[in-house]
Amino acid sequence: MSTAGWYPVEREHAGPEHLEAEYVAGYDAKTGLDLEEALGLLRRQGLRGDRTLLDLGCGTGVLAAAAAPEAGRVVGVDPSPAMLEVARPRSDAVEWVEAGFLTYEHEGDPPQLVHSRNALHHLPDFWKGVALSRIHALLAPGGVVVLRDLVYDFEPADADRRIEEWLAGAAPTPAEGWTRAELETHVRDEHSTFTWLLEALLEHAGFETLERDVRGGIYATYVCRRP
Repeated sequence: MSTAGWYPVEREHAGPEHLEAEYVAGYDAKTGLDLEEALGLLRRQGLRGDRTLLDLGCGTGVLAAAAAPEAGRVVGVDPSPAMLEVARPRSDAVEWVEAGFLTYEHEGDPPQLVHSRNALHHLPDFWKGVALSRIHALLAPGGVVVLRDLVYDFEPADADRRIEEWLAGAAPTPAEGWTRAELETHVRDEHSTFTWLLEALLEHAGFETLERDVRGGIYATYVCRRP
């Protein structure tokens, strides 16, 4: 881990709301996580009792806690103390670590599986590249990363139309999901990138893409292997 002063403080890049207990308390209801689908994806990539799973940007720990009974070791990593305060009571079997993509230091045998959902977009593309390089380095040879995030699968010239189409489907209230105002904040202030940029970053980091699924031109799932 670099301690250089020009490295970002990931806690500050994760969005101020992720540090607020009130917001975090309602976070799970907003995310729309299909837990069985997510676990099924990890099982297909080799989740089992002799494998280590690293969940980067684990949030409130729902997936990490659910995967713990099926894995040999699970490490849940998040830069938000408020998120981890909710996560820790979910499972004593998970090792909860307050860190981020750029600061996490893995101890022990390298993980065979890395999972990250809706977290990498908090970093600008330069730092995405650094983060993906770090993930590649800590994975076991042949290990797999499952990356799920908001990624734009359209041309820049189509941005106005495609983003407006996405915003039109926003939830009417925060209790029902992400509102238009929240999605606008994401587009304006966070760092979701284009698929053709993220895929170049994955390839440059040394990953081989096994699966690519982009839904609605906005939400992407990548399954990539360290050869």
